[in-house]
Amino acid sequence: MLFNSLTFALFLLIVFLFYWFVAAKKLKHQNLFLLIASYFFYACWDWRFLFLLLFSISLDFFTGIKMEESKNKQTKKRWFGLSVIINLGFLGFFKYYNFFTNSFADLAANFGVHLNSWTLSVILPVGISFYTFHGLSYVIDIYNDKIKAEKNYIDYALFVSFFPLLVAGPIERATHLLPQIKKQRDFDYSRTVDGLRQILWGLFKKVVIADNCATVVTAVFNNPNDYSGSTLLLGAVFFSFQIYGDFSGYSDIAIGTARLFGIDLLRNFAFPYFSRDIAEFWRRWHISLSSWFKDYLYIPLGGSKGNILMKIRNTFVIFLVSGFWHGANWTFLIWGFLNALFILPSIILNSNRNNLEIVAKGKIFPKFKEILAICGTFSLTTFAWIFFRANNLNQAIFYISKLFSKSLFSWPELFQKKIFALFFIFIFIEWVGREEQYAISKLGLTWKKPYRYAMYYAIILAIFWLNGDEQQFIYFQF
Repeated sequence: MLFNSLTFALFLLIVFLFYWFVAAKKLKHQNLFLLIASYFFYACWDWRFLFLLLFSISLDFFTGIKMEESKNKQTKKRWFGLSVIINLGFLGFFKYYNFFTNSFADLAANFGVHLNSWTLSVILPVGISFYTFHGLSYVIDIYNDKIKAEKNYIDYALFVSFFPLLVAGPIERATHLLPQIKKQRDFDYSRTVDGLRQILWGLFKKVVIADNCATVVTAVFNNPNDYSGSTLLLGAVFFSFQIYGDFSGYSDIAIGTARLFGIDLLRNFAFPYFSRDIAEFWRRWHISLSSWFKDYLYIPLGGSKGNILMKIRNTFVIFLVSGFWHGANWTFLIWGFLNALFILPSIILNSNRNNLEIVAKGKIFPKFKEILAICGTFSLTTFAWIFFRANNLNQAIFYISKLFSKSLFSWPELFQKKIFALFFIFIFIEWVGREEQYAISKLGLTWKKPYRYAMYYAIILAIFWLNGDEQQFIYFQF
């Protein structure tokens, strides 16, 4: 049930009406209904994996209680270890089993030992990386005495499986979402309208920007040998816009949908392509995952404390783990390694927190120096995205070698005026709204009704008339 489908629109309408007109009188009815709706939503992908989700929820729920009831640190540690090992075990099996068996067989072959690697046709359960991290953050926080164990199973289950965030985030924290789940929610018209606006902009980013880019990106990356260096450059730039429009569009729809039910989810994107350095980019891109790794891996490793070698080590650990989290392919590890390499100068020079505010805040135009910094950061990010998008390392290396050839200075074969016109409109709106939670958060609110609604209708018409071929959200594969 894709967010950009009519099926989901119908599902959302039914859930919204029942939630506010039937289940709204009592909190337990609200939560129980949302939980049932969330399980139905997940079962529509593949009902068999609903049992895996239920097992993961039950494991962490009862582990949390047992840890809190433990009379000594050793018992608490055993329960904690049990949850972490089982959760990571399931994640590792479904996501990485074939990668490790094939890699081991390839390594052995280099030493003259030929093994028949036994691989399985494993279907990756949608959302497993996300709901596993929800559960892990919960048990880690209990283990570190940051929160108390939740005693209400329905409330905890809803925290993990709330349908807007279930399959691709944002990755929530118990400290942020559970208090909202345990509090009575009343209908708020202004919040509902704001949620619909964010959903609308998310759909525009996904359907108009990302899906139009996808056609060119797929053609170029599947057959790089058939195109010039300039077209490969175009494909790389288009993928940068595709993955941003696709994933930030999903996040906007998820956050807007949650707001319809009186729940605020964590912000996941903050205009990352307006960043002036890689450190700023990673504070603005997939914020919930970046902060998860910072809190549960980077800081426990020592963070930015200690000597320079420790800082470098921690930086590479974070980005390599982040790359591996995205997928069982060497391309993701190289992508993580490159980002670690790009951010390293700011870590060494202690300048990684120089750009905390959005660029040109309170101004119409940025400085020329800021424009150069934005373009430089975007170029580095786009180069790294080539590895992220490529099917394997050989393809990525070939792609880059042909990109930096004489044909780089030729006219690209797949140049499309329509997409570049859409880019211009999209970047302009994002720039105008860059200081808000999402681009059209405040756009048009002070206009007269006819003009404001004309803007909404224009976006809706663009979604139906300027849409590309329907594509599944990229991050569903993670």
